[in-house]
Amino acid sequence: MEKYLYLCINLGSIIIPFIAGFDKRLQFHRQWRFLFPAILLTMLVFIPWDMLKTHLSVWGFNPRYLMGSYIGNLPVEEWLFFIAIPYACIFTYHALNYLVKKDYLGRYAGMITLLVGITFLLIGFANLHRLYTSVTFIATGVFLLFHHFLFKASYMGRFFLMYLATLLPFFIVNGLLTGTFIPEEVVNYDNLQNLGIRIGTIPVEDMVYGMLMLLMNISWFEFFKRNQQKKNQSQPADVLS
Repeated sequence: MEKYLYLCINLGSIIIPFIAGFDKRLQFHRQWRFLFPAILLTMLVFIPWDMLKTHLSVWGFNPRYLMGSYIGNLPVEEWLFFIAIPYACIFTYHALNYLVKKDYLGRYAGMITLLVGITFLLIGFANLHRLYTSVTFIATGVFLLFHHFLFKASYMGRFFLMYLATLLPFFIVNGLLTGTFIPEEVVNYDNLQNLGIRIGTIPVEDMVYGMLMLLMNISWFEFFKRNQQKKNQSQPADVLS
């Protein structure tokens, strides 16, 4: 049964959000038309990144905990990871928007985005010899600064609230993947390519990698939602014309 561990981690991550999404108050299933294009577009970035890093042995996968089916050089479970985790986290984002009416972090979001973005860039450029660290911190820093200076996104406070709320599940899932609760790692890392700083067994880079992945998903999710809202608002005028 251990060969199904990574699959079970994915299923365990998504099962409760999937069921709760049909709650008549949340009706998250009505958001699928925005959700799945967002996940797909984000996968178009992260899957090639994942394949390249696997090819370069920045990280790898323990076959003991895999079913043995691969697409490219990635196990099927890794592909499913990029569906299950964003689904669960965007559900959390949607649920928090419904349950927490006030955007408590909204007034601080610009400052947080700017400071975190600059900090990540400085760390990334100071560690160009570490592939996982440099690429992850620089890419996340740049994306955050894009949001601050170009996108001027109004949802960043909501995003940071969701990110904080999902840290506990993140530590559980990544702890399972990196060997906190099992004798061996499901995903193993070349420590020469990262800072060597771990929270338990989790490389600190994973937290930044997760932030970038989730922010990209949320950005597309909000983009598609707002486009639909604009179409809905303009429809009466179109009909009258």
